[in-house]
Amino acid sequence: MIFRLLLGWGALPALLAAQPLLSAHLSTPVLVSVLAAIIAVIVVCAFGVVGEAEHLARRLGDPYGTLVLTLSIVLIEVILISAVMLGPGEHATIARDSVMAVSMIILNLVVGVGLFVGGMRHRDLRPNRTGVSAYLSLLVVLITVAFVLPGLIGVEGAYTAGQEIPIILLTVILYAFFLYRQMGAQREDFQEVPPAPRTSEVVDPAARQVTDDRPSVLGVISRHRAEVISRALVLVATVIPIVLLSHDMAALLDDGLDRAGAPVALSGILIAMIVFLPETITAVRAAHTGEIQRVSNLCHGALVSTVGLTIPAVLTIGLLTGQTVVLAESPADLVLLGVTLLLTLTTFSGKRVTALHGAAHVLVFVLYGLTVFA
Repeated sequence: MIFRLLLGWGALPALLAAQPLLSAHLSTPVLVSVLAAIIAVIVVCAFGVVGEAEHLARRLGDPYGTLVLTLSIVLIEVILISAVMLGPGEHATIARDSVMAVSMIILNLVVGVGLFVGGMRHRDLRPNRTGVSAYLSLLVVLITVAFVLPGLIGVEGAYTAGQEIPIILLTVILYAFFLYRQMGAQREDFQEVPPAPRTSEVVDPAARQVTDDRPSVLGVISRHRAEVISRALVLVATVIPIVLLSHDMAALLDDGLDRAGAPVALSGILIAMIVFLPETITAVRAAHTGEIQRVSNLCHGALVSTVGLTIPAVLTIGLLTGQTVVLAESPADLVLLGVTLLLTLTTFSGKRVTALHGAAHVLVFVLYGLTVFA
């Protein structure tokens, strides 16, 4: 962890010293080298954030612990998108492209690989269907607000100023209410389902009371106050270099993709893949050990947080800076989003999930890749 802190904070003065050179027109090899170095530092720091968050997750238990992990990842994503919008140039579609990329990466690639790995290893993967249903209910509403309504009631794919204010307020209220319920009355809906007993086994009724016997999150924090506070501070200290480095990364990335003639949407995809790589590994590891509800909490919870926080953030930035924030998606992407939500519903509404479900999700992600380069 000390190495990651030194690397992240050490890269800042180095980048500041090289600012005059970066302002000039760099040759393509130099541009690629500098961009690769910055991305490498961001990825290393991101793994540090996830490492600390995962320790907190294990200490606090679900759903509190997983929420710490997902919010840490989403925080980086929101920071990167906001840095791009506040940087030089026009970035009217960066939020749309990034959130769309995150949606397809999480709901199809990460979930698909996780279900495939877990399904090949375990035969009885049973998600908590009530919790998954809660995630999907919010995703249907948030994705509609983010990608569908701007094209129907907005102007040229963007909300008007009069529409943005209620959208910001309603989205924040809905997301806050979700967190309130997830951490309170509906906490058990986001915990692992005990494995089904075999017909020859006798179930001890006391075994079903494990959840009630767990210490409260306030009790855990009180008992391990020093560890929780220190890990939280280290997590924040590791996030800060990502915030400061992301500005230059976004500008160089735009320049590099423009020289390569790559699609504009590829920028958002690359940012999303950089940010969510650590969580992808965490989710696949959880699936490998049979913690399928943890996979749902990581993936579906991360997407709810991403949309619930990113959309209000970028709309607020747009209002304050006068930028136009284009959110309306293309018909092809809307179809893929609809297919993804329907596939997610059918996957997690059954008694158990299998590797076959995972393969279907991965195929949808491949189709999304074809639309980006079409």
